[in-house]
Amino acid sequence: MAISQQRTLPAQFIEDAGKDYATQLKGLTSVPLDTGKFAPTVAAQDPLQAQAYQLGQAGVGAYEPYLTQAGAYSGPTAYQQFTSPYQQDIIDTTMADFDTQAAKQMSGIGQLAAMSGNLGGGREGVMRSEYQTQSDKNRAGILAQLRQQMFQQAQQGAQTAYGQQMQMGQQLPAWQAADISQLGQLGGIQQAQAQAELGATQEANRLTAMEPYDRMGIYGSGITGLIQGMPGQYSTTVMPNPTPLQTALGTASVLGGIYGNIGNKANTDLANTTTTTGLNMLQAPNYAYGMANRFGP
Repeated sequence: MAISQQRTLPAQFIEDAGKDYATQLKGLTSVPLDTGKFAPTVAAQDPLQAQAYQLGQAGVGAYEPYLTQAGAYSGPTAYQQFTSPYQQDIIDTTMADFDTQAAKQMSGIGQLAAMSGNLGGGREGVMRSEYQTQSDKNRAGILAQLRQQMFQQAQQGAQTAYGQQMQMGQQLPAWQAADISQLGQLGGIQQAQAQAELGATQEANRLTAMEPYDRMGIYGSGITGLIQGMPGQYSTTVMPNPTPLQTALGTASVLGGIYGNIGNKANTDLANTTTTTGLNMLQAPNYAYGMANRFGP
């Protein structure tokens, strides 16, 4: 079997560059990359964020003391904590003034009885009794009024304290949330800065690790640009040896061609002879003479 092979090769310097590229690429890729140098990293929690977390934990249930204290300011005896320490003094002084005035009024009854001639009599006694009854009634009313005013003031103080404690208990989580939010935002800014620095370091490590590969990519692109239009291809033509049948058919074809040529020559001569017989009789002697000279005596 005969094989005809044609190969198109690039210029020698391009082929040398391709071999060099393949050698370098094999050596480069045979060494594994240390990806740990540019693996993603999360910045640690900032101290302010940690403080915000601690405040958040401490704030859970921080309102309970205020609720407990508010409970102490409710109930039937809550007012006692807000009773003025000078309340009894005020009552005693007021009652003393009242008793003084009552005593003066009682003396006036005696004077009236003496002027009317009833001093020491039953009428004076009745007047004194009626006055004393009314005086005692007035005294009790004034005392009750003073105590009622003192109670109302103390009760109002207890209610005010209760509302304050409840408001503090409700407002405390909002105040704590504001502090936690402020600390969280400040800590988030610091953490974001740290994360950006980690990202920059990671990217720098990645660029350093990938630089040889990028350089090889540029090198390979340059070689590709040089060999464009001259691809390394193979052109192969296979010519098998002829079989016996093909040989016999080829021989018959050659012989047929030879005999065919002989037959065509005889037919041509016969045609020429036929044509000659039709010549003018005046040309026959010349034709015969010519034939004789061609074939001999």
